[in-house]
Amino acid sequence: MIYDIRHVTTYEYESPVSFARCTLRLEPRSGSGQELISHRVEIRPRPAERNVRRDFFGTLTESVVIEAAHRNLRIDSRSRVSVSRRPPARDAASPAWETIRDIAFEATSLGPSSPVGYVFASPLVPVLRPVSAYAALSFAPGAGVLACAVDLMRRIRSEFRYDPKATVISTPLGEVFDKRHGVCQDFAHVMIAGLRGLGLPAAYVSGYLRTIPPPGQARLQGADATHAWVALWCGAELGWVDLDPTNDLLVADDHIVLAMGRDFSDVSPIDGIIVGSPKQKLGVAVDVVLVE
Repeated sequence: MIYDIRHVTTYEYESPVSFARCTLRLEPRSGSGQELISHRVEIRPRPAERNVRRDFFGTLTESVVIEAAHRNLRIDSRSRVSVSRRPPARDAASPAWETIRDIAFEATSLGPSSPVGYVFASPLVPVLRPVSAYAALSFAPGAGVLACAVDLMRRIRSEFRYDPKATVISTPLGEVFDKRHGVCQDFAHVMIAGLRGLGLPAAYVSGYLRTIPPPGQARLQGADATHAWVALWCGAELGWVDLDPTNDLLVADDHIVLAMGRDFSDVSPIDGIIVGSPKQKLGVAVDVVLVE
């Protein structure tokens, strides 16, 4: 499948901003069943500086400096991506989860794909005893790691309520878990915390999800959104397997990966600082269109 993706972010400031420095992580990845065909980002007002690098996790990161006074900032990212991804079956054979735990801790590499880097707590994903106990209910002794993770994903989908007004990205994980509501970022963080609490390597994945309108209804422009899910390391043979707890499914061709890290703080599509305005209005519109 080939997708055209447009991701437009706008900021409207209450008073003029004299300086802005932004970090952009808007280029979709290549690899693991996905190939980037083209990508460009248009920024208004025009930046004084634009510098590109790869961060530790392999994400293309662009640093932007805007020195012209402005009250509106528009970042328009356009990409074309080819996706052909075959996830394993939900009941596919996999090593016992205790084996995966032990192998992860014995890893000798500290590179970005090494499982040991995703075992420990991170800024937005503390390891909390109640969350670990919740996850443990899905992990019977000696059971395959993938089947156990699929069961945990299913439980989160059925026991947590999707509510876009319930949380913000700074809402503590413990509060999300106690109230059992939130959005895709929250559900991914909860699942990651539960897996790490059992010693399993779990990463946070950001990207896009193609939405399919109800039968007989036209697709709404801007109806798609950025999405988040979980990657679990299932051993050398299966490698990293992506699971979407918001929708209770293994990630396939409808998901497009932007970045992978320990939690949202590693992969935020846009962050930065401004000088000048105490208040701002943020707008985000995402379109994911199937080309062929």
